[in-house]
Amino acid sequence: MKDATPEQAMDLSQLEKPVLELEAQIRAMEMDPSQSKEREKLEKKLDKLKAELFTNLTDWQRAQLARHPKRPYTLDYLERICERFEELHGDRRFGDDAAIVAGMGWIEGNPVMIIGQQKGRDTKQKILRNFGMPKPEGYRKALRLMKLAEKFQRPILCLIDTPGAYPGVDAEERGQAEAIARNLLEMAKLEVPVVAVVLGEGGSGGALALGVADRVLMMENAIYSVISPEGCASILWKDASQAPKAAAALKLTAPHLLELGVIDGIVKEPLGGAHSDFDAAAAALKEAVVEAFSELSELTAEQLVEERYQKFARMGSVG
Repeated sequence: MKDATPEQAMDLSQLEKPVLELEAQIRAMEMDPSQSKEREKLEKKLDKLKAELFTNLTDWQRAQLARHPKRPYTLDYLERICERFEELHGDRRFGDDAAIVAGMGWIEGNPVMIIGQQKGRDTKQKILRNFGMPKPEGYRKALRLMKLAEKFQRPILCLIDTPGAYPGVDAEERGQAEAIARNLLEMAKLEVPVVAVVLGEGGSGGALALGVADRVLMMENAIYSVISPEGCASILWKDASQAPKAAAALKLTAPHLLELGVIDGIVKEPLGGAHSDFDAAAAALKEAVVEAFSELSELTAEQLVEERYQKFARMGSVG
């Protein structure tokens, strides 16, 4: 494998800089009607620039987009895709984990159990949400509500966005590995439709614990991998700065994973990334989720379990 070229290794901040500068110019003209024609020219120039910059992103640049601090998170999507959402709390064993938001939502009038990982925006929220890294009680809360959904024959939507499960001592003491393993086992046997969508980062077992689904989708600029590019580079080359090279090797982006059969579909994002237009990103997500549930509603419980098993059994097969 060839090393990433300087152009391929370009950080997202460098890539976005001319776009942000043009957007600032356009905003400055919005209050002046006399500059409407000039503003229209700049808007066309902006669209063209975005098309040039964001059409052929490298795997490393997509990884950076997946982690963009302004990217929409689970709660941002729930505000836009649900007519109503009632959050539920606690695992009934230890406590509540704010890194996982879960509850009953109504999408186009239909009740759906929704479970999503939530990162924080500011420092206070990041600490509350533990940077989107769930502890065992988070995964046990998720499983409790999945079983509740199964009892009342409600479909399940999982929204994945985590760098990984929390690796701290307290999480290990309370059985982090067992909680993840239990979710994998129980999700494989659920007798209701399950759809999972990787919104941003899909990191290792922390993501997979919500990812055993009948349909696994990814946002266009999301990533899904057993390890981060930096972690992989640190192991293979003893140098985290080789992350762009590692990102290419890991095949962690949606187009690669669709080709490999790890995921079932890609949800198109607005040009420039989901953070550039929350409403458009949410509309695309809602359309994909509704379509997936519509397809799955035609299957019996036995067919759902069998096809889910076969889907994951096929992964990694040769020929």
